[in-house]
Amino acid sequence: MINKGCIYIVGTPIGNLEDITLRAIKTLKQVDFIAAEDTRVTVKLLNYYNIKNNLISYHEHSSLDKLQQIINKVLDGQSCAIVSDAGMPCISDPGEKLVKLAIKNNINVSVVPGPCAAIAGLSISGLDTSQFVFEGFLSVNKKNRLEKLNNLKQEKERLYFMKHLTN
Repeated sequence: MINKGCIYIVGTPIGNLEDITLRAIKTLKQVDFIAAEDTRVTVKLLNYYNIKNNLISYHEHSSLDKLQQIINKVLDGQSCAIVSDAGMPCISDPGEKLVKLAIKNNINVSVVPGPCAAIAGLSISGLDTSQFVFEGFLSVNKKNRLEKLNNLKQEKERLYFMKHLTN
């Protein structure tokens, strides 16, 4: 059952559209609107499962006004699902800003777990997975990237970074 005035963080498939939970499909069908990192990517998923819903764009370049518009809709009693292009929103993802603002506004936030690229990659690495440090994406700025790596030299745990894939 979908709660009004709630934001749902919904994990989406990584690569294979069939890697989605039944609860995620149900949530995407029942919320009032979906905030998507890239609507062109999300519409493929929605079409695959014959989900007809209001889709709006929300990504790292969205303005604070756009963020506030989403929050206002939820404060007015609408329910929203946040999805990323693939995997778990809010992990090295702009959804984090929306969740922070939702919490600040006393909006209920619920998670619908799904695939996470970081954990999926780690699980097939063959490394000891009992302890690790997740650093997300390194800066594309060379100075900032080198500063971050230098700060991590003393880290005793296994380090795990995300990498942007290019065509």
